Amino acid sequence: MKTAYILVQNLKCGGCANTITEKLSVLNSVNNVKVDVQTAEVSFQYTDELILESVKETLKLAGYPEVGEDNSLGTKAKSFVSCAMGRF
Repeated sequence: MKTAYILVQNLKCGGCANTITEKLSVLNSVNNVKVDVQTAEVSFQYTDELILESVKETLKLAGYPEVGEDNSLGTKAKSFVSCAMGRF
């Protein structure tokens, strides 16, 4: 297993962290998901590069694109909704 560390945009609180953890934990071959709200870092273990790309796409679709990627108003709105859902 390999370990990845991804800095994401729009990560604001524990609700965001809960959503990210839930969404990534259900992916096959992804383990030990950890989210640091202070640094906006998501870490996890994975098996191959296809899984890594799948994780990045999952994060982007939830509104948390990797730092350096486009962060449009639509993406920010998705993160707001994901954040609210993660609080429940």
